[in-house]
Amino acid sequence: FISRMTRGRPWLRLKVAASLDGKTALNNGKSQWITGAEARRDAHAWRAQSCAMLTGIGTVRDDDPRLTVRDIDTPRQPLRGVVDSRLEIPLDAAMLDGGNCLVACAVANAAKVAQLRQRGVDVVALANAAGKVDLAALLQELGRRGINEVMAEAGFRLNGALLAAGLVDELLIYQAPLLLGDKARGMFDLPELEDLAGARRLDVLERHACGKDFFLRARLRH
Repeated sequence: FISRMTRGRPWLRLKVAASLDGKTALNNGKSQWITGAEARRDAHAWRAQSCAMLTGIGTVRDDDPRLTVRDIDTPRQPLRGVVDSRLEIPLDAAMLDGGNCLVACAVANAAKVAQLRQRGVDVVALANAAGKVDLAALLQELGRRGINEVMAEAGFRLNGALLAAGLVDELLIYQAPLLLGDKARGMFDLPELEDLAGARRLDVLERHACGKDFFLRARLRH
């Protein structure tokens, strides 16, 4: 609430499920399941706390997630949002079921917008100069809708874009004791550093075992 009142945008937590070598999916996009049942249940508790979920079109294509709260008692389901610059989301995507869904795009496609709205989906066009979704504007839009807490569960590209834009407040990292190798996909798509002085610093708030996996919650230093 304080974040929304003072910054005009929600508090954003970015959840990542990764291997011990920092990989979130195989090179072909497969990622179910890296972590165990206890870690996934714990992540659903964080979903239940959130007002909105956020993912990217790549995750929708690869995993077809529902982004709903399951296995946890909750009085309501969070809004489900997807960053989809070119409006590529399939009309039979699981996350579109039941409404309460927002698609953020960067193109004008009246026919696709009409089809999505027939399914009860809200569509907003928020293009930046590069022709992609303006992520800062999207969070401002969520703030205007009264959203206080957002939890992002996305792939390494959207994860990196959110970090690069300075929009991530906390990281929720579930790390499994397995190795996926160099060809697998990483946590964040960020530019290469030439000096450690440019590394992003974190303050660790908590860390503990979660079943056979490990959980770490950290806050980024802005």
